Amino acid sequence: MSSTRTPITPSQGTAPQGRGTILAVMCAGMFLVQLDVTVVNVALPHIGAGLHTGLPGMQWVVDSYTVVLAACLLAAGVVGDRLGHRTVAVAGLALFGAASLLCGLAPGIGTLVAARALQGFAAALLLPSTLAVVNQTFPERAEQARALGIWAGVSALALPAGPVLGGVLVTAAGWRSVFLVNLPVVAAAIVLTLRRVRRDEPAPGRRLDVPGVLAAAVALLALTYCAIAYGHSGVSAQTVAAAVVAVLGVVALVWWERRAPEPLFPPSLLGGSGFVGANVVAALMNFVGIGLVFVVTLYLQGVRHHDALSAGAMLLPLFAPLALCAPFTGRIAARYGPRLPMLGGLLLGTAGAACLLLVTTDAPYAVLIPPLLGVGLGMGLLTPSVVAAALRSGPPSRPGLSSGVNNTARQAAGALGVAVLGAMVGDPAGGETFTAGLRWTGALSALLWIAAIVITVRTVPGLEDRKERDATG
Repeated sequence: MSSTRTPITPSQGTAPQGRGTILAVMCAGMFLVQLDVTVVNVALPHIGAGLHTGLPGMQWVVDSYTVVLAACLLAAGVVGDRLGHRTVAVAGLALFGAASLLCGLAPGIGTLVAARALQGFAAALLLPSTLAVVNQTFPERAEQARALGIWAGVSALALPAGPVLGGVLVTAAGWRSVFLVNLPVVAAAIVLTLRRVRRDEPAPGRRLDVPGVLAAAVALLALTYCAIAYGHSGVSAQTVAAAVVAVLGVVALVWWERRAPEPLFPPSLLGGSGFVGANVVAALMNFVGIGLVFVVTLYLQGVRHHDALSAGAMLLPLFAPLALCAPFTGRIAARYGPRLPMLGGLLLGTAGAACLLLVTTDAPYAVLIPPLLGVGLGMGLLTPSVVAAALRSGPPSRPGLSSGVNNTARQAAGALGVAVLGAMVGDPAGGETFTAGLRWTGALSALLWIAAIVITVRTVPGLEDRKERDATG
């Protein structure tokens, strides 16, 4: 077999029906990546009981996935360019399947956390590679826009599907089924990718910034560990050591990135206030959103004693708006600029988070609907808008880098949100102590999103600003 890799071009493209299959397979890969962010939440109490672990162990089941995903996202895009995105997509799918099997068979919490970290690495390979394959398969601008809209829509649907699917699986077959269900999907996706997707031309000239990847991973891992350890044991030798390692990791990352020949995160990106502001808002969005999903799930099952299926269904007011708002939010951002929907989302989310102050240990579910709906609508308006703001304010010649930085900021902040808000609430067996902590997470979340409103007003240009800039330059 020839080793030549042929890129897809408009004249060499796959037949329309074949391209539809490719799109479906790439969407399936992305669906798995997003699904495993949320599907595990409703299984956490069962995992804790089955593997005899407390709150820190449950936090690491979530965070080991998102920390590794965040740390490796930018590097994974470079790996795809070097080796070919079809090759990396297949490798990511195979690794994701193997890690899912290991999760499903894990005999203890240590094995499960390690397997979840492996899943996060596989997800980092999948996310940029599936997007690149879609771009290559649909080269014409109009059809590419439609394909990317479908790809983004499917990924958004994974978020509301996660709690419901997780609840069904846990109720019917136990928590291990949440991971084992990935196996047939992965197997079919690998076969179809190998059969349908052409090999693309690698770009061996690009270098992988290994020191940058390692420094970023160490800093994020240590910071997450510090927050989880503090919530479990307060100020201790472990938390201080983790804090020191996190600071050293950040210093090493900044020092190296200023000297690296091909840096993972070019320091020049920090020169644009719009780019920095959009990504800070994106980070605050996920810190609050992903963190609240974690603590509210523990409240529903650990304090209110709902089963996994009921808890998953109760989370729909938070997740459904993410999928429902995406199509028209993109059109609003395109017509009026991203600042308007960002401000609308932040205001709704702030009001929703503040409503958590009304939650008590024996409050009816109706009291929880306003905070869930407010945060869900807020994130539904924010998610497409912050991505658009980051892409518009980043380097025009490097949209992949801008997207990668935005994804990394969101995933890293989500991991920290689980660690910090989880530390604030403590063990759900605490009852009223946990609920009091939940109210404090609502107050902190509202304050953080108010700060995001200020950042948005000061850094993200509105439609008038953009028209003026276009007219003058």
